[in-house]
Amino acid sequence: MRAWLLPEYIEDILPAEACRIERLRRSILDLFAVHGYQLVMPPLLEYVDSLLTGTGHDLDLQTFKLVDQLSGRMLGVRADITPQVARIDAHLLNRSGVTRLCYAGSVLRTRPDGMNRTREPQQIGAEIYGHRGIESDVGIQRLMMKALGVAGVRNAYLDLGHVAVFRSLVRRAAVAPDLESELFRAMQAKDVPGVRDLARRLDRGTREALAALPELYGGAQVLRLAQRKLPAYPEIRAALRALKALSDRLHDVARIRCFDLAELRGYHYHSGVVFAAYAEGWPNALALGGRYDEVGRAFGRARPATGFSMDLRELASAGPNGGARAGVLAPYLPRNVALQRRIEALRARGETVIEDLPGHAGSRGELGCDRKLARRAGRWKVVRIQ
Repeated sequence: MRAWLLPEYIEDILPAEACRIERLRRSILDLFAVHGYQLVMPPLLEYVDSLLTGTGHDLDLQTFKLVDQLSGRMLGVRADITPQVARIDAHLLNRSGVTRLCYAGSVLRTRPDGMNRTREPQQIGAEIYGHRGIESDVGIQRLMMKALGVAGVRNAYLDLGHVAVFRSLVRRAAVAPDLESELFRAMQAKDVPGVRDLARRLDRGTREALAALPELYGGAQVLRLAQRKLPAYPEIRAALRALKALSDRLHDVARIRCFDLAELRGYHYHSGVVFAAYAEGWPNALALGGRYDEVGRAFGRARPATGFSMDLRELASAGPNGGARAGVLAPYLPRNVALQRRIEALRARGETVIEDLPGHAGSRGELGCDRKLARRAGRWKVVRIQ
């Protein structure tokens, strides 16, 4: 095996793609900033017991672990930045009111999340802490749709779910943890016969409600159908009202493709609405999020929270090609004061100007320049390269 080969699902990001990703990162962070979101930069490594607090087994299995040579304790390489931001809100900022935070950075996962996906996503996201009402859910999803617009993603649509429906059913039936985990996996697979078999010893109402969940998938009629098929528990009624209110308040910025009451992504730390944004012709979700009020409790300070995250690599691929702009080629004349002033003036305007170092005339085409600086009538002017 060649020593320079990279591990599976780990790739270098080459100049054109890197330029698209970086432009996108700056634009989205600027969008977050004007909406009042403050940037934080958590570390790549943390002690495992802190990194995985309150996140459940899903993230544990996705986390690379190693021993710290200084302390002998187990470290984890972050697989998701959201729990780190929750820790910052709970223990470092320690604010009592609403806090808006955002972040951008690499995460590393033991396995790819889906087909043709990297194990090193470039994660960017935003979170609201300290507000429990639907207003913050609406606000965070509107911000997510704006971020997709900044990336050039058109005709995006939303899938909405609510983990409280399944959680209410299993908790009221006092389902054992092992059986709850098996039911969770069957729900994710939309395996109705499997759900029926697993729930066969539960009471009839719970058994029929659990079997109905995987089929409660579709348009607005799903919410009306759920009213009839599911028990009238206050938690379930509140979840259905929240989904209806969200769809009403988001219709002007997003098309709701479906409601999915068996969608339990992030079940171990999400506590309410979960959502995913998709675009036509793109198989993977371009943004994922939800409410996760339980994470703050795990850090010893309960704070309601809602947020979303996106992979900049996915966004850069799904949007239009916004790569590096063609540059201006300048002759290598370091002592020519007028030329140097002209070069700096162009760079100050955001133009890429590349000085043509001696001895490489044959490879100028690799520089990506479509114009050059040429002396015309005693002045340095930008002209097209023929």
